Amino acid sequence: MSGEHFTLSQRFQRAFLVFLSRLPASLQRMLARTATNTAGDTMAPDVALLMKLGESGPDYSDLPPAEARATTERDLILFASRVEPCAVEEEIEVSDEVQLTRYSNGTPSRGLILFFHGGGFVIGSRASYTAPARMFAHGTGADVVSVEYRLAPDAPFPAAQDDAVAAWRYVVEHAADWGVDPHRIVVAGESAGGNIAAVLCQQVRGEDAQPMLQVLIQPVTDLVEHRPSQDEFAGSPALSAKQVAWFVKNYLPEGTDPADSRVSPYRASSLAGLPPAIVNLAGFDPLHDDGLAYATALLEAGVPAQVDREPGQVHGYISYTAVSPSCKQATERLVASISAALDRTEHTATKAS
Repeated sequence: MSGEHFTLSQRFQRAFLVFLSRLPASLQRMLARTATNTAGDTMAPDVALLMKLGESGPDYSDLPPAEARATTERDLILFASRVEPCAVEEEIEVSDEVQLTRYSNGTPSRGLILFFHGGGFVIGSRASYTAPARMFAHGTGADVVSVEYRLAPDAPFPAAQDDAVAAWRYVVEHAADWGVDPHRIVVAGESAGGNIAAVLCQQVRGEDAQPMLQVLIQPVTDLVEHRPSQDEFAGSPALSAKQVAWFVKNYLPEGTDPADSRVSPYRASSLAGLPPAIVNLAGFDPLHDDGLAYATALLEAGVPAQVDREPGQVHGYISYTAVSPSCKQATERLVASISAALDRTEHTATKAS
């Protein structure tokens, strides 16, 4: 859905939210109280206002999955920045189950980012994550391949994990055709996509071609242990406990062991030998503590792990870049962090040669 296909009502909604997001912070604080979490972080004023407006909106977890997808797809595209297209935007069909979009600006020597969108394994798509994918491509110089994987409940666990492996095998096989070194592939994902990325790294561990880096953005890492941030932010309009339960119900077939490492990568018997990680967290995210626990476990296993924390942000902030300047700035910092990691590995490779 491009801007030209928005209805008049949608155009007004977007314009109104953009207007509110540009108000002075002092006025935003008058319109919506800025919460403070137990760590002492204060929510960004524009995000607090966005969350207040979201409290009164419909809850997609009250809908059947197909209707929830349609609703959230519209909102995600509506709230995303209009980002300049890349020089190359190529649609690729790997199979009936897996489709890809490759974004390239003609500097494949920087590497490739294999990206998995968020959405609790039930909602979300390549289309609704076009803006972040383009931001990654423009900001890092790397090619980006965004993956369309099967969604639950039509295709429950482990369909998404199987599709991720298929996407990985495809990009490794075709990287050279695009001018990309297959040893310079970053695996990245947000929320459920972060889970998929973490699991994929475990599944291809020890193979000739492995991810050079894993970027886990507010990832789901453990469906076994209930951690404090899940209670603290149980009522978050960005991701509530009710919505998490709805995702899990739709995603996991009855009888699935949540301790299976393909469900909860934190529960793997060993994390040794995995790629270095960037773990991106938000201060007001119910998944904050899960992501932190995984980063800590990686470090304890001898895996370099960099924790980037956005203290004033909520879950899914990379999808609000049009209607929240602070979300856009946080996303730009994430992109810069990935770019810096590519710089470091590029320099290391140059020295080694």
